[in-house]
Amino acid sequence: MDNYLQHFLYPSSLFVSKDPYLVKTILGSCVAVCLWDKRLKIGGINHFMLPHWNGNDLASPKYGNIAIDKLVEKMLYNGSRIEDLQAKIFGGGELLSANTGRNSTTMIGERNIRVARMMLEEKNIQVVASSTGGKKGRKILFFTNTGEVRHKFLDKQTT
Repeated sequence: MDNYLQHFLYPSSLFVSKDPYLVKTILGSCVAVCLWDKRLKIGGINHFMLPHWNGNDLASPKYGNIAIDKLVEKMLYNGSRIEDLQAKIFGGGELLSANTGRNSTTMIGERNIRVARMMLEEKNIQVVASSTGGKKGRKILFFTNTGEVRHKFLDKQTT
């Protein structure tokens, strides 16, 4: 891991590199899609918070439908072909307790997972691995030149 350039991926952003990078991110109900080109050995990752852009404010990678389109676009711009891409999906945990009374946050993780799977299927990009759902957050380490993803579950902090 010492030989890698490192990048921390914040929510609502994405990252693609032809150089070997170790990309780290932390996920709760957010989802990260990792794309890897097995021919060119390059990778990209996004980190989105909500499933769909509703047409208000900016069309940012905060939204799954925008984040996935932008990530695929950036991979293609770097020379990838759809048929050479494979995907891994992480996150989408339900970390908020269901009895908070806030319906707008209910099942965000599940909806984020659903939009990721649906869009990748529509684009004919095979999902080769995933770790989604559950009640815990995840720390993700993505190696852009091998497509390897390491992840570990995070326990909730009690304050």
